[in-house]
Amino acid sequence: MDYDLGPDAADLRKRLRELISTHIPEGFLGACTDDPRDLATTESFCKLLATDGLLALAWPKEHGGGGGSIWQQTVLREEMWAHHEPRGAQYMGINWVGPALMRYGTPEQKARHLSAIAAGEVIWCQGFSEPEAGTDLASLRTRAVPDGDGWRVTGQKVWTSYAQMASWCVLAACTDPDAPKPKRLTLFLVPMDRPGITVRPIRSMLGPHHLNEVFLDDVEVFPDEVLGEVGDGWRVMREALAFERVGIARYARCESLLMRMQTELGDDWDRLPESIRTRWVRALTDLRVARLLAYRAVSLQDDPAAGAAASAARIATTTCDQQVAELLFDVLGPTALDSGTKAPLHGAAEDHWRYAQAATVASGTIEVQRMLVAREVLGEHRS
Repeated sequence: MDYDLGPDAADLRKRLRELISTHIPEGFLGACTDDPRDLATTESFCKLLATDGLLALAWPKEHGGGGGSIWQQTVLREEMWAHHEPRGAQYMGINWVGPALMRYGTPEQKARHLSAIAAGEVIWCQGFSEPEAGTDLASLRTRAVPDGDGWRVTGQKVWTSYAQMASWCVLAACTDPDAPKPKRLTLFLVPMDRPGITVRPIRSMLGPHHLNEVFLDDVEVFPDEVLGEVGDGWRVMREALAFERVGIARYARCESLLMRMQTELGDDWDRLPESIRTRWVRALTDLRVARLLAYRAVSLQDDPAAGAAASAARIATTTCDQQVAELLFDVLGPTALDSGTKAPLHGAAEDHWRYAQAATVASGTIEVQRMLVAREVLGEHRS
């Protein structure tokens, strides 16, 4: 494949960096902090990007997008993640909810949801994981029982990011417990203010807004809220998660942190032990490999059978997350634990370390990603 991002990549990066420099405060570390102004910053910034046709840059114009290429969208992802994701929770709607709607949604669902996502007006959450079904989503227990033309849903979801602030949820439920696992599940597009939905935050070191439990007590859902076909939720989920895994450019943030650390150290960089500087070079090399794996997955993202490429990229980027986190702590010492704008890297080292601990678990554990890659490789070998 051709790894050239296109002739306008440099200009697009410059434009995005200027917007971030102008509208995002120094020391910004994302939306899920103790400061409510950070969430407000992401909401206004998303609307600014949408006005310029940048929020959903690669979406077709008829859906409110910018009509750009997937490589322009890749540049956008890299710049957003390098600057601590000033789009906030919107990336979920942009990266996978929207593409899944384009592929599986009805004309009415597309008309209702896509333009709102592209305009930065709505936040989505993902109702997949459960207390007894995190890695093995096909075994989830939330039931959708037929009720007239629709269903009544009862169950519990856990680790639901952004559920407190979300207006809509892509909800996975079992519609046929006697069917084979791949045919048990159905996806529903459910408003979060629907009677019977209760959200409870889960305290964690990732900050407020991030993780939640969602309880569903006899929640009514309707036929026009099914995404795809009844019983086909597992296939839609697998493809949607592939979009999600490709859509987070973790390598860009890691590389930015390495470069910022070297700049902040100044002359002290040359006084670091050779072993540390060797690790810095090795980390940078691994990040470039992760970038190329991500580019390969992007080039294949329209192929429904290319999930293993996304898993390979995910493995590389999440392990780099933890590799860079440990290196930052070893270089900065006790000051790496400091937070606030006066801390080294404005507290980004401590923030990155916290998020890196969960990197190999979120969106499917690293063990599951390795299993998916192994299955594809062994399958090709047998054939």
